[in-house]
Amino acid sequence: MTEITWLLLTYKVPPDPAAKRIALWRKLKGLGAVYLQNGVCLLPKTDRHIRQIKTLENDILENNGSCVILETVALDQTQEDRVVSRFQSDRDDAYEEIIDKCDDFEAEVAKEISAKHFTFAELEENEVDLKKLQGWLGRIQALDFYKASQADEAARRVAACETVLDDYAKRVFNAHDENN
Repeated sequence: MTEITWLLLTYKVPPDPAAKRIALWRKLKGLGAVYLQNGVCLLPKTDRHIRQIKTLENDILENNGSCVILETVALDQTQEDRVVSRFQSDRDDAYEEIIDKCDDFEAEVAKEISAKHFTFAELEENEVDLKKLQGWLGRIQALDFYKASQADEAARRVAACETVLDDYAKRVFNAHDENN
């Protein structure tokens, strides 16, 4: 057994105001935490995660909540595999969203090409959309602690979007050169 060590956070916060409870949930999800059940989540034990969880502990206590932070390992390989699978599943869901957005991006550029809409404004707009996809992919990769199955496909699809945009940019520049 590889014996991965995790940080286990159990917490309870008052139901009101809901905004604080939601903000806490978002912060934990933003760290890549996996929820085992309501108010119980895991993160791989790293120095960075320890610092962040301790900061969240202060937030929880300041909001009249309670929490316990534990260092833990799985009882056996089956349990460890289940937890790793949960992390991978969460990342795969996010990668699937990126892949869907890549479909949308490619369709949008194809529509512009079909309509022969070769403007610098449209190129700039698509460049912004590509930067968003690249940034989103980077954020998910940073939380992909156990190499989710869709990681390579999502990276490949974002790279394909870069190629699609490069082709569109050439068409824009050629159209601009022909008109001048």
